[in-house]
Amino acid sequence: MGSWMDVTASEGGTFKAYVATPAAGSGPGLLLLQEIFGVNQHIREVADLWAEEGYTVVAPDLFWRLQPGIELGYDEASFGQAFGYYQRFDMGLAIADMQATVQAMRGHAAVQGGIGALGFCLGGKLAYLAAAECGVDAAVGYYGVGIEADLARAAKITCPVTFHFAGLDKFVPPEAVTAVQGAFAGRHSAKIYVYPGVDHGFNAPRHAYHRPSAALAHSRSLECLRPVIGPHYDLSALWDKHCELEFGTRDAAATMKTMVAEPYVNHVPTLTGGIGYKDLYRFYKHHFIPQTPQDTALQPLSRTVGIDRLVDEMIFSFTHDIEIDWLLPGIKPTGRKVAVPLIAVVHFRGDKLYNEHIHWDQASVLVQIGLLDPKGLPVAGVETANKLLDPAAVPSNGLMARWATSAGQA
Repeated sequence: MGSWMDVTASEGGTFKAYVATPAAGSGPGLLLLQEIFGVNQHIREVADLWAEEGYTVVAPDLFWRLQPGIELGYDEASFGQAFGYYQRFDMGLAIADMQATVQAMRGHAAVQGGIGALGFCLGGKLAYLAAAECGVDAAVGYYGVGIEADLARAAKITCPVTFHFAGLDKFVPPEAVTAVQGAFAGRHSAKIYVYPGVDHGFNAPRHAYHRPSAALAHSRSLECLRPVIGPHYDLSALWDKHCELEFGTRDAAATMKTMVAEPYVNHVPTLTGGIGYKDLYRFYKHHFIPQTPQDTALQPLSRTVGIDRLVDEMIFSFTHDIEIDWLLPGIKPTGRKVAVPLIAVVHFRGDKLYNEHIHWDQASVLVQIGLLDPKGLPVAGVETANKLLDPAAVPSNGLMARWATSAGQA
């Protein structure tokens, strides 16, 4: 997705930097700092990912003084070679090269606004140094090795910083994390997170990848960067437009245009939806939009908007007058009316939807269409919706046979 630019070093000479630009053509700058494996395929993929978030990402080859252009992977031989580079790596020269890169970014046409720093492993330490020495506006470091040995610079950092550490990291042991926490204690603009049960490299798919921790850390990184340097998006309006195209306009192609190139949707109770453009477009066109009843209504109850996610709580109501492939697959129309609480957790990447996790109580739906007898079971029908609309409309604890036994007790 990206290209390469030349950066002029402070003492002369040039080095390469990988550049990934957002679809808009420009955005806030993000200085992406490499692992000990250099600006390899993984780092370039990370740059492309953050470009989707709206940033102009620049990843300088900070090993250029040692041996430029090396493509290192995560195998044992590559690790030995990379570690050799790390042992000869000069942090003072690296700071100078980061300063030169930041200066080049400030003059780049695709960089509009502030500049943040983001780094992994060796780059995690470099992001810390960039916050102290390079004039960036915010910095994020993942499992930065050796920060605890250079904590005197912490006093120089005035911008927001976020550090992610792995609970099982042998390269950054617990005492190192404790030292970093102590250096930033009491500073509201510094966030330090530890992810239990994961190892060094939990954000690298070809290494010790742990998807839940990586996803959570990504959102927390945006919480550090986006309020300070942007970009800023109206996630609520983006979601409303997506829903209008699904339920109002009923246009599958237009709906897909509100999403990233390879999105996914998961309707949790029925495992329906799709992963990737091809399958999701097929799902929307043939099994969702035309198989949703015409009288479908969404009654909003609450909406929570985060840095890259939106959570909608609503009442979803309809008449079961057609076979609904995605909600009641294989069930012939019963003609019954249904109202059920529904939760949509919507994840955005930049100004596009990345994924949707949709939750509802399938037992309540089955009760309401007559396929599940609630007698003797801890399930309810339309009462689940009615109680949300009016908490006093349905008594609490009606399914608890033991509720009466505590009457009058303190």
